[in-house]
Amino acid sequence: MQTATSLANQFLIAMPGTRDPLFRRCVAYVCQHGEDGAMGLLVNRLSEYRLGDVLAQMNIKSSLSRISEAPVLIGGPVQPERGFVLHAPPGDWESSYKISERLCVTTSRDVLAAMAEGNGPRDAIVALGYAGWSPGQIENELKENAWLTCAADEAILFSAPLETRWEAAANLVGVDIASLTDYAGHA
Repeated sequence: MQTATSLANQFLIAMPGTRDPLFRRCVAYVCQHGEDGAMGLLVNRLSEYRLGDVLAQMNIKSSLSRISEAPVLIGGPVQPERGFVLHAPPGDWESSYKISERLCVTTSRDVLAAMAEGNGPRDAIVALGYAGWSPGQIENELKENAWLTCAADEAILFSAPLETRWEAAANLVGVDIASLTDYAGHA
C-alpha cells in the first residue's frame, strides 16, 4: 500500500559520508514503501555473476550472448540467493509487483525463461538480494542526512553505465554530489 509520503519509484542516493561499504556511493531504487517498511534494489553494484550463470543454475539455456553476458547486480544484503528482475514495461509474469505504470519487479522463473529466449522485457535489471528497511527506518535515515531522494529515471536505471549512476542520480536534483562533504549538520 502506498502512502502519501511513499518513496516507491524513487531513488535513494547515498550521501558521501556513508560508511557501510555496500551502500557507499550507492543508488537504491525503492520498489515498495509503506507502514510495514520498505524494499528496494541497489542498481549500481555489480556482482561476480553474469546472467548466463544464474540461468545455468536454474537449468535454463540461452544461446543469446547478450543475455548470457548481461551483468547481474547485487540488489542488497537481504536474501542474496533470491533473484529479482526490475523491468519495463510490465508484462504478464507469474509473480510481479507493479511499482508504477512503467516499472515492475518480478521474482518468478518465467520472466527469466522468456529473457533467455529473447522474449523478455525490453529493459531489465537482474539482481540478487534486496535492501530492506524496517518501519520508520528510511524516514530516520533521511533525517540523519544519509540519503538524497528523487524520482527514478529509467535512462539511469537501464542505460547509464553502473559507475556513473550515483552521480547521474544526484544530478537529477541538481547536486554535484562529488563536491559535498562527508559529514552533515543540522541548523
